[in-house]
Amino acid sequence: MNTVFEDVRALCTCVRIAAPSLAVADHATRCRLLAAMAKALPLAKQSILAANERDLAAAAENGVPHVMLDRLMLNGDRLLAIAAAIEALISLPDPLEGGRSWERPNGLVITKQPVPFGVVAMIYEARPNVTADAAALAVKSGNAVVLRGGKEAILTNTAIVAALKKAVADEGFSPDLIGLVENTSRESATALLSMRGLVDVLIPRGGKGLIRSCVDNAKVPVIETGAGNCHIYVDAAADLDKALAVAVNAKCQRPSVCNAAESLLCHSAVAARFLPAFFEATRPWQVAFRACARALALLPEAQPATEEDFYTEFNDYVMTVKIVDSVEDAVEHVNRTGTGHSEAIITEDEAAAAYFLGRVDAAAVYHNASTRFTDGGEFGFGAEIGISTQKLHARGPMGPDALTTVKYLVRGDGTVR
Repeated sequence: MNTVFEDVRALCTCVRIAAPSLAVADHATRCRLLAAMAKALPLAKQSILAANERDLAAAAENGVPHVMLDRLMLNGDRLLAIAAAIEALISLPDPLEGGRSWERPNGLVITKQPVPFGVVAMIYEARPNVTADAAALAVKSGNAVVLRGGKEAILTNTAIVAALKKAVADEGFSPDLIGLVENTSRESATALLSMRGLVDVLIPRGGKGLIRSCVDNAKVPVIETGAGNCHIYVDAAADLDKALAVAVNAKCQRPSVCNAAESLLCHSAVAARFLPAFFEATRPWQVAFRACARALALLPEAQPATEEDFYTEFNDYVMTVKIVDSVEDAVEHVNRTGTGHSEAIITEDEAAAAYFLGRVDAAAVYHNASTRFTDGGEFGFGAEIGISTQKLHARGPMGPDALTTVKYLVRGDGTVR
């Protein structure tokens, strides 16, 4: 008997049994749970941060890169920010409210009603904030949740989930509304992917390899979140001061996240002025540039870019640079090499901006703003459960509404066909 598979099945079964109680809870009740969850995290600060210190030490010993350690690290301020993100969900509209009704000539009254999925599963990497965000978004939308994080954050995730489960239980609900897969082997992820009938939808969140593995092997429905090979295009009509601020922010503020820019495209008309200035502005972060042949002449410390580099999400202080001759060339390059996540044009030319916004195929397309804004909190959704780069059901930052589906309520009076 495969004990890992059976353990995951047992966990998912418990979560499945608990789910209906939350699905029928009113919005005020779900918000009460969210308030309790938000308060629980600061109260458990000592145990959560102690667990995180142990996770960080183990990750560093195992050679996890510094920029990835930043994603794993929690401190008092970050923990308070996670709690604040949960609280922010309380004031958002009820994703299960409303519905549209109409009457048919035969007297049937049909209502299209938003409802929760039921059980949402998450497979993700070393991001402890995802643990709290996913649990909170599930509660807001009336779903139960099964969480399976990466091994680097297992102690932190366990401490966070323990605090959240206690908060839920103290409010009179089953703590099984939030389940954590404590086995972080590949076998446990494979097991979770096969929980058809127990898991209604699975959302992978992490690198390209994790996401592709889930999409290719899942037996349950998957909402695909995407890796972020994001571009900043500096147009011929760009305000170069704006362009410099946006490009530095998009690349350097937090390079390990999926909405950080990985590639800079620059119009040939402004390249001689912009590229050396951008190089100097990024010097404090020691960004390593991989440039096309034309850009190498302006960036003598850069390395020649390979074709593969232009398709790569580095998650580090590494960036490709390419000189283009038109907005059309920029759009072609973005659509060919990008991952459909977040793309930006910096320009004062409204026609060029309209062309870029209309032709680029991505979940979020920006004009004169950093790609770093592709985030549920920044979009006003409170927390986010992921950023979808697919086109079915959900696209872009996924807030509470993305965790709902519909059912049709049909009322008659002995009506027959």
